[in-house]
Amino acid sequence: MKTTIVTKLKREATKILAQLAEDHEPVLVTEHGKPAAYLVDVQTYELQQDRLKIMEGIALGEKAIQEGRTYTQDQAKKRLNKWLE
Repeated sequence: MKTTIVTKLKREATKILAQLAEDHEPVLVTEHGKPAAYLVDVQTYELQQDRLKIMEGIALGEKAIQEGRTYTQDQAKKRLNKWLE
């Protein structure tokens, strides 16, 4: 991962964005020597958001199983058929 300081980002934003678009490598932006933000390209960000949604869905499913909120296949089919009508 690349690192840059916020003042360099201000001065060379176009160059940094062009490099980011080319290599898709995140850039850690620091301010006063401390991490301030990550800069990622749009494609990478959207992929991460999609993966996060999937992970959240899996977590909800696992929680439902732990809490006993599950249906048999026949029960699920009946519920879906009612929903689809």
